Amino acid sequence: MTVAKRVYLIVLDSFGVGELPDAAVFGDAGCHTLQTIRQSPAYDTPNLAALGLFHIEGVGGGTGTPRGAFGRCAELSHGKDTTTGHWEIAGIISAHGMPTFPDGFPPDLMKKLEETFGRLVLCGKPYSGTEVIHDYGREHEKTGALIVYTSADSVLQIAAHESIVSREELYDYCKKARTLMQGDLGVGRVIARPFIGAYPNYERTAGRHDYSLDPPGTTLLDVVSAAGLTTIGVGKISDIFAGRSVGRHIAMDGNDDGMEKTIATQDEDFTGLCFVNLVDFDMQYGHRRDIEGYAKAATTFDRQLARFMERMKPDDVLIITADHGCDPGFSGSDHTREYTPLLVYGVSVKPGVDLGTRRTFADIGETASEMLGCKLSSQGTSFWKEILV
Repeated sequence: MTVAKRVYLIVLDSFGVGELPDAAVFGDAGCHTLQTIRQSPAYDTPNLAALGLFHIEGVGGGTGTPRGAFGRCAELSHGKDTTTGHWEIAGIISAHGMPTFPDGFPPDLMKKLEETFGRLVLCGKPYSGTEVIHDYGREHEKTGALIVYTSADSVLQIAAHESIVSREELYDYCKKARTLMQGDLGVGRVIARPFIGAYPNYERTAGRHDYSLDPPGTTLLDVVSAAGLTTIGVGKISDIFAGRSVGRHIAMDGNDDGMEKTIATQDEDFTGLCFVNLVDFDMQYGHRRDIEGYAKAATTFDRQLARFMERMKPDDVLIITADHGCDPGFSGSDHTREYTPLLVYGVSVKPGVDLGTRRTFADIGETASEMLGCKLSSQGTSFWKEILV
């Protein structure tokens, strides 16, 4: 079996390709992120199209023979959040969804947080990150109480002004909250959200830091690292996997920067996995229901994808997928329960292979591990033999 030297696994965060059969259970009947954004005049992705994006079942519009293998993945885990999706891609199936708090955190939890922090807390409700500091920032500055809030995701976020609480102090509070938020309270991420400025012009800084649950099983990153191969995480990957088995973390400032830094790694001589998360699709456009912004971001990525593909070496393999949907034309602001795209490209990949509908995202992790000569042993099924030239 041919072994790849480098596998690039790029997750277009929230780039769903149509509702899953159980979408109605999640309140998401009728969602389709890709169909929504492709209606925008700003949407133009010829390179994704060439790889087979529009040949995927449930998408439509594909012409000619794709340059890559293509298909879609169903989510076997019970959830539609970033952590659950990435963990499943890497081989871990989550039988139960991570807890969310649509009605806000219960009073007894807020009290426990105050006792744990030795400091008062404010809010405790689902909130936009920019709006919560606008609405609670002045009280925070006056009292020193921490702003604690959640969202549609499985998260607990703590915001504080950097003149009141230093970043280091805020990170320490988040670590304490992470210790508390376990079991039934085990949210996917505890997130530090420092901000600066004066009311009403507060601004969030680049000091965000995520504290994730430790993955409860063996991941793709674990087996690649254990084999002595390189593991690189671009963007949120290190946060999502609690830093485990991520040999090198590359921070990024938005999708464009993340792709440029991913492209830069192509000049490096390494053997292993480069795992990339492009979060702007979700954070900047999906949740904010910004169809045009999402479409423009997809178009920009596609231009960068062309350069990436041109620079690939003969023993490189590219896998493009997503972790859930976040249809910007759908009601509300939550993620949407969708299939995710599966596009695979490289000299060793047979073009035009229809991989159909995969039972689980974990098929990707199982395949990537086999490409690198490793064995993940997840519930996924490798499709490497189906696409190998």
